[in-house]
Amino acid sequence: MSERPHASAALRVVIAALLTAGFALTIAVFYPGYMNIDADWVYKGISGMRGDWQSPVMSALWGFIDPIAPGSMSMFLLMAALYWGGFALVAFTVARYAAWLGVVTVLLAFTPPAFVFIGMIWRDVLFAGVWLCASALVFATANRSAAVRWPTQIFAVALIALGVLLRPNAIFAAPILATYAMWPSEFHWKRAVLILIPGILASYALIHSVYYTVLNAERQYPLHSVFVFDLGGISYFSKTSQFPVVFPPEQNAMLFTGKCYNPTRWDYYWHIPPCDFVMQRLERKDDRIFGTPRLVDAWRDAVLANPIAYLKHRATFMRTLLAEPLLVLPVLELSLPRRQVHAQNRFFMAMIAVHDALQPTWLFFIGFWLAVATAVCALAWPLRAAPPGAFAVSVSGSAIVYVLSYFPFGVAADFRYGYWCVLASLAGAVALLAGRRARA
Repeated sequence: MSERPHASAALRVVIAALLTAGFALTIAVFYPGYMNIDADWVYKGISGMRGDWQSPVMSALWGFIDPIAPGSMSMFLLMAALYWGGFALVAFTVARYAAWLGVVTVLLAFTPPAFVFIGMIWRDVLFAGVWLCASALVFATANRSAAVRWPTQIFAVALIALGVLLRPNAIFAAPILATYAMWPSEFHWKRAVLILIPGILASYALIHSVYYTVLNAERQYPLHSVFVFDLGGISYFSKTSQFPVVFPPEQNAMLFTGKCYNPTRWDYYWHIPPCDFVMQRLERKDDRIFGTPRLVDAWRDAVLANPIAYLKHRATFMRTLLAEPLLVLPVLELSLPRRQVHAQNRFFMAMIAVHDALQPTWLFFIGFWLAVATAVCALAWPLRAAPPGAFAVSVSGSAIVYVLSYFPFGVAADFRYGYWCVLASLAGAVALLAGRRARA
């Protein structure tokens, strides 16, 4: 039996009210946006030299919107609008199948792993909001006329490309979402396979042209941090230094102990004593190795000569990323003077209290959300010939590939790296329920 019209209309009013309350609560909790150290560097790129360590595209975008509300507020408003706009599109779309599903969608947007990041100005959060909006726009217009659908699809593909420019390791997941954007009525895995390699190559070319031709970004070689991390990991597991330099015996011995090797982040070789001697040597002005082919050659030779040590290192990192408590919010600096606007905000501190209570639980394990995304993708697979199933398969599938891309490219284990998986799992789950309702 279909839902009564007046009941559906009433629930849609409830959906709109909840969305409005969610946006207002976001402003109250996070105002004027939480600037972390990464955000500071990105914001400085508006007026200074833009490097490629943080996305220069985010600096350019921030510079474009900054006159609206200078400083953190402009980016914060954009991120909040993307988040609630994306969930609004999903909510009203699944409400066509069952109005109560729209209410459930908005309530899921309040879940702590999703909500606590909205005001944290990280490119990971912006990236997830951009991809949520892109996929939600396609979902909302999948059954509309071509005059409405085609411009939306083009805009969605542009948003997917923007996500790649924000997070370059998304090049492996982008073809899945792009396939959905181009064919939203049903998901064909053969199309995704055919577009995979061309999509990766096109994404790589896009990054190169936009970063270094359009924006003239300074090359800071962020990929070489992966090489340093891997050389350190291979050295630890093989008990033989793989770095293309000779360290003093006491420093060399430290490479084989837990003093230097920590699977949570490569920073221990970069700027954290006592092992910062590694990058100090690799960046020595009279014989620089970081950012040169010498480091690439050393990495290749180390991986080929010690494949088991390399895999042990990468598996250790991935286990840490997926199955251990991680850094969630950078709130250790709340005592600093510039953080007083947040430290004195009772709504923000209440959110931090909730975060502190839940942070050790499975809700803040990336592995849990990867499992949810996998379950959503598997259960939605038989429904992929209809728009709700196609949406669920696409967003969850792209989230799975995105998280797994950190196996070869991850250099730090923070929860924010799985944020797209959280949003995709929540949105995909309600689309799965809508697809099941449509089939029933």
